[in-house]
Amino acid sequence: MSTRARDYSQLVAREICEALARTDEAQIETLVDMIEEAGNIFVGGAGRSGLMMKAFAMRLMHIGFSSYVVGETTTPGIVTDDLLIAGSGSGQTRMTQALVEAAAARGARTAVITGHPESPLAAAADHCVYVHAPVVFVNAERPTRQPPGTLFEQCLLAQCDAMILMLMDRRGTTEEQMRLRHTKFE
Repeated sequence: MSTRARDYSQLVAREICEALARTDEAQIETLVDMIEEAGNIFVGGAGRSGLMMKAFAMRLMHIGFSSYVVGETTTPGIVTDDLLIAGSGSGQTRMTQALVEAAAARGARTAVITGHPESPLAAAADHCVYVHAPVVFVNAERPTRQPPGTLFEQCLLAQCDAMILMLMDRRGTTEEQMRLRHTKFE
């Protein structure tokens, strides 16, 4: 019996919708408020979560925020009134936790988006957004049929894009304004 490509696409879409439907709106609103109040916004994460956060930084820049990816050569130092947003499915990535701790030590506010709200990383941050797509390990109950970590990463990108839409609405940002900030080297 063959499974059609559309069946897999619908499975992925359904899992993302089910996970994001469980996200606490108050947690999202608080993070969006923190973004609007920040001087500069820094994003960080490791592996595929880091890639999703890079996409978020780009979109933040497109709507007019000063946003940076931690670790890039042109990223300035983080200071008081800045915000670090870290993404980590497991909430246990030591490198990402070190970023949160370093930002806090410099007086910046910190937020984490994770699939494990009781994790060390969540405990280290000022604010936590819990995305109901936990990264599971061997012999754990699996909320997804996708490879480990995949659902979290998809939800991280989708939730960040939803926050971009919220920020666009709050700020009255138009697509044309975003296009003006888009790279013109292509």
